[in-house]
Amino acid sequence: MKNKYFAHETAVIDEGCQIGSETKIWHFSHIMSNCIIGNACNIGQNVVVSPEVRLGNKVKVQNNVSIYTGVTCDDDVFLGPSMVFTNVTNPRSAINRRGQYARTHVGKGASIGANATIVCGHDIGEYAFIGAGAVVTKNVPPYALVVGNPSKQIGWMSEYGHRLKFDDDNIASCPESKERYQLINNSVRKTI
Repeated sequence: MKNKYFAHETAVIDEGCQIGSETKIWHFSHIMSNCIIGNACNIGQNVVVSPEVRLGNKVKVQNNVSIYTGVTCDDDVFLGPSMVFTNVTNPRSAINRRGQYARTHVGKGASIGANATIVCGHDIGEYAFIGAGAVVTKNVPPYALVVGNPSKQIGWMSEYGHRLKFDDDNIASCPESKERYQLINNSVRKTI
């Protein structure tokens, strides 16, 4: 049966992977055993996807990204150039910590900027926005905007990737989509 995805001739795909239709895997990338990659994903150049990683549909992985065992990403996640996940909190070269990988989950629609590092065991909420170069050392709530090293939250983002400005009634509108959001008890939700 012919593959319904595209893989550049220099890409390496190990046994046991499930790769969705319309997914593209580019130059010098390595998809390791037992990964599940959804439909219509784009895996850039020189990307490493370690064993048992799970990526949803329409995930965009830019060049030089490392996604290590223990990471799962929901649909529509954006992973910026050269960002990296870790999977062991106390690595040592001489000590094998396989099987002790901490889990990290990235929620639907979240974006992680170029050169950011996600320290393992910390989840990224849906539609959160991690600034370029940020080092995430704790969980990030949905719609949060975080920057810096260590990262700190400086605001909230819309599903279209615009910073939200809340009025006195804690209501904000996305300038692009015009969707409205409400801030309640330090969490954001989209209103109908």
